[in-house]
Amino acid sequence: MTQTKNSNTKAIAIIAGLFAIFGFVTWINGTLIPFMKTINELTEAQSYLVASASYISFVVMALPASYLLNKVGYKKGMSIGLIIMAIGALVFIPAAEARTYWIFLTGIFIQGIGMTILQTAANPYITILGPIESGAKRIAIMGICNKGAGVIANIIFGALLLKGIDEVQDKLATATDAEKETMLNSMADSVFMPYVIMAIVLFIFGLLIRKAPLPQVDADETEEVKEGSNTKTSIFQFPHLWLGVLTLFVYVGAEVIAGDSIIAYGLSLGFPAEYAKFFTPFTLIAMISMYILGVILIPKYLKQGTALKISAALGIIFSICILSTTGFTSVVFVAALGIANALVWPAVWPLTLDGLGKFTKTASALLIMAISGGAIIPPLYGRLVDSGKEELIASGVEQAEALATASTSSYWILIPCYAIILLFAVWGHKMKSWTKN
Repeated sequence: MTQTKNSNTKAIAIIAGLFAIFGFVTWINGTLIPFMKTINELTEAQSYLVASASYISFVVMALPASYLLNKVGYKKGMSIGLIIMAIGALVFIPAAEARTYWIFLTGIFIQGIGMTILQTAANPYITILGPIESGAKRIAIMGICNKGAGVIANIIFGALLLKGIDEVQDKLATATDAEKETMLNSMADSVFMPYVIMAIVLFIFGLLIRKAPLPQVDADETEEVKEGSNTKTSIFQFPHLWLGVLTLFVYVGAEVIAGDSIIAYGLSLGFPAEYAKFFTPFTLIAMISMYILGVILIPKYLKQGTALKISAALGIIFSICILSTTGFTSVVFVAALGIANALVWPAVWPLTLDGLGKFTKTASALLIMAISGGAIIPPLYGRLVDSGKEELIASGVEQAEALATASTSSYWILIPCYAIILLFAVWGHKMKSWTKN
């Protein structure tokens, strides 16, 4: 038992390192969105394609990633994922040289493919590494590493990519075409060194993970799941799985809006970039605080289902507060969404995978595909901002005020997302059968 415990501790530490890696890469998007908007002269909706390119890969690659892991195993699969992420980072070099948005998006998409493979391996692995009732606790530990790396990533990349962005935007309004081209090309070149370093680090980790002491942990592929006297034969016989997929879809969309829009939101309210670049870390620090509480409280003092109910209710309350306030107070409530978001992912995974037996791997792939909510819901927010701004400008409101008002009012899209999460927490995860019995 001691040997197994030590083995599991090492495995948890290694998987935590992987969560930190894809947390670092994922949460750069909050900085990339305003950066890409400036250097490629984009609309709000177009700039949020940064998130779409990253998260849409989870739809494309989740099932192939599951097939790959079945063929090569966890360690080789994780190694392949890290190396693919390194290749995606290198694509930023020609993208910066050409200052072409679709090449940047291609690099982000390739990194997303690598992250899909890592997520498909790491999330079910850490969920079933110990008792299912403490799954949320283990995933909360992963979340601390993920968001902690995200804070570091935003501080570093915010300093590198957003430095002088206010001055550049002011000069662009009066610059000639030649001057504009020179300024934007110079700004685009700032991605060169950080992404070369990122590629090297990812490639090294990709080689090292093959030697990592990860024990073979898997769901029982022969475990039958029964409903009364009948054996279930299809994943379509588990309504709580599909409700869990929907819940994770809207949750990831809400989480990405909270983390990736807050810098652009701060800029729209008139905050200088030197301050706004710290807003995403505020959201992530709020999440880390709740993760720590989750590690302490779950499952001894707080059940996973209860934690999910509290999180969903807070999400609705904070969303209403964003709509009801202005200025820095409104920014604080966007950051506070990190408190509401933190324990959703850790709770949804074990509640959804509970009782699936031999269907666990397929269910895990479906949950990974649900991450695509981050590709669809944030651009909808951006489109709401664009349309709201245009309507206000047409009615005579100045452009800066119209952008600020539209950016605030468009956060209403979060309320139905948290309502769906609350529905799953109260009722959905208990629905193990389509029949009343």
